[in-house]
Amino acid sequence: MSVLVAPVMVGIAEIEVGQGELTLITTGLGSCVAVALYDATERVGALAHVLLPHAALSSRPPRPGKFPFTAVPAMLERMRACGARGEINARLIGGASMFGALLPAGAVGLGVRNVKAARQACAAHDVPIVGEAVGGSMGRSLTFDVATGRIVVRSVRGDDVEL
Repeated sequence: MSVLVAPVMVGIAEIEVGQGELTLITTGLGSCVAVALYDATERVGALAHVLLPHAALSSRPPRPGKFPFTAVPAMLERMRACGARGEINARLIGGASMFGALLPAGAVGLGVRNVKAARQACAAHDVPIVGEAVGGSMGRSLTFDVATGRIVVRSVRGDDVEL
């Protein structure tokens, strides 16, 4: 008899980490970026719902999951505490330009800046990015099966994509 474990929702600016039979879910990824880290050897996963590319854009005290440069090291630390010992890789989801038509000509949208900051944060910690579903103009949600490492991305107007 198997025990069903309820999925864990990851809210805006939050980080969740776990091992084995666990499903992490985040919804409402517009310009936000989900950073998913995974150690396939130990089956340890982490998910952050990053809101902004840099702390200078926030007036509130930062939570580690709010920015890529604080989320990635916090995720790695918590993954190691859960038993991660193997190679950790990353997948990025989100970073859409939800209101691109409203931007002045030549302006870079928040989604693009979030994706760039997430890529830089992963590179700064030597975490290779092995999959992405980023950009575009539509919102996304995802389900991360930590036992298998499978991530299914659902977009508002598109087909499901597996990363």
